[in-house]
Amino acid sequence: MVGAWLEGRTALVTGAAVRLGRAIALALAERGANVIVHYRSSREEAEAACAELAALGARAWPLQADLASPDQAADLIPRAAELAGPVQVLVNSASIFGPSTLADMTLDQVSANLTVNAWAPLALMRALAAQEIDEGRIVNLLDTRVQGLDLDHAAYILSKHALLQLTRMAAAELAPRITVNAVAPGLILPPPGEDEGYLDALAGSLPLQRHGSAEDVADAVAYLLQAGFVTGQVIFVDGGRHVREE
Repeated sequence: MVGAWLEGRTALVTGAAVRLGRAIALALAERGANVIVHYRSSREEAEAACAELAALGARAWPLQADLASPDQAADLIPRAAELAGPVQVLVNSASIFGPSTLADMTLDQVSANLTVNAWAPLALMRALAAQEIDEGRIVNLLDTRVQGLDLDHAAYILSKHALLQLTRMAAAELAPRITVNAVAPGLILPPPGEDEGYLDALAGSLPLQRHGSAEDVADAVAYLLQAGFVTGQVIFVDGGRHVREE
């Protein structure tokens, strides 16, 4: 049955107020999960997302934390459990993204990206595993460019490479009780300030000749959360870009 394992489980989705995080939260609610909607500053959007999730029959709670603070990241799962009971599902969707090159990136940029995009997911994975739960599922969001290079966002892609390795290590370390997988999106959503024309202009470079949607990513996340015999895997939702990069 679609969504059978997720039915009645409690999921924490970071960055769930907007963009991919919100699409993932909706996909989990549609499959019967209750969802803690983490946000940093998008309070109104988080509350609106919770209302949308409730309309689907899910229980939903907004929960604020700044993942740039290691202490707040480490405390997020315990706070979520106080609200909703034990957290069995974790989706690390929140990240920061900005331009930097090998020539100009600073130590502060590298540190900021690693803190939010790699250290916070690790802290959350450890906190989920520390709970007294029989079974858990984790999905981390990467980036298709971990297969190749991203010379224009050097600090960011370094942090995603770190998260890829943390995903693999956690899959080995947390088995058999918890599965840990990842989804690597490609051309899915336009950057802030751009519209769908931005995606259309780039889609021709992909093997599938089209861009994807947030729902494509959410479906892949939902699959991995229901796949009890899959761990340590990465699904590239990128129209084949990672094949082109090989």
